[in-house]
Amino acid sequence: MGCDPDQSINRVLIDVPANTSIFKKKIILLIPILVIILAEAQQFTGNYAYAFWLYIIILIALCLVTIFVQDINIYAPYQALMLLPLLRLVSISMPVFFEMTLYSFIFIYFPLIIPLYFIAVHQKFTAKQIGLNNKKLLIYIPAALIISVIIAAGEYYIVRPDYLIPDLSFLNLLKLSIIMFIFVAVIEELIFRSILQTRLEEYFGLFFGLIVTSILFGVMHSGYGTIYEVLFTCFAGLIIGYLFQRTRCLFLIVLIHGSINVLLFGVMPYIWDVYNIDLIIARYASLSYISDHFSSLFL
Repeated sequence: MGCDPDQSINRVLIDVPANTSIFKKKIILLIPILVIILAEAQQFTGNYAYAFWLYIIILIALCLVTIFVQDINIYAPYQALMLLPLLRLVSISMPVFFEMTLYSFIFIYFPLIIPLYFIAVHQKFTAKQIGLNNKKLLIYIPAALIISVIIAAGEYYIVRPDYLIPDLSFLNLLKLSIIMFIFVAVIEELIFRSILQTRLEEYFGLFFGLIVTSILFGVMHSGYGTIYEVLFTCFAGLIIGYLFQRTRCLFLIVLIHGSINVLLFGVMPYIWDVYNIDLIIARYASLSYISDHFSSLFL
């Protein structure tokens, strides 16, 4: 686990024509990314059968590419991209067997530990690449909680999900927190940040690797059926991804992601209407309020 990132995969010898440009290689990698976005667009429009079969085709194609392509620079991110169709296929299949509940998240995310483990070991990810770094974590915690509250409030304002626990008792909040932190946040952040963002940054560079990962993170939330949620989670993914890029701390972004989900699915459905948060947001976001307070700064 301590090898150099540039020598992290020793599966095959590189056998790529010398005249193959870096630009062409990047275009080749964009193809499965665009197909994944197309599959999510099918789900967004309610064409679940088309999305399902498109993801089956994507997964088979990515498997074949990882078997036959000898270019390490293409092989690694292709294998990382396989995690997205796996995540979607499992989540699409869940309602077939039983009604979606809090415990459904365990059945969706727990099986993904296996491919995550094999990819991390096979590609010889280092602890630093994964983000197993807790330096300055205590300093980051207050900022992480503030970011979590802001993102959770914005997302709840858009999608209004139903609560996943019957009340705000300690036991129910504990169950929700265990599932949202250990299963959802850890697995999603390992997929999107530790594995996918790391490989796309190596391939596209830090800036475009972050952008592409954030877009994929956003479109993978298309199941909510609103474009505003997709755009908002792209923005949230950009913030979380940038924090991971700067700190390389998996614990920090898991704390943010898990806190967002606990607030979104547990706390806010109960307190939102009680405290008239819609009215508060409408008041402080109104143009007249902003203009009045902005102009008072110059009086």
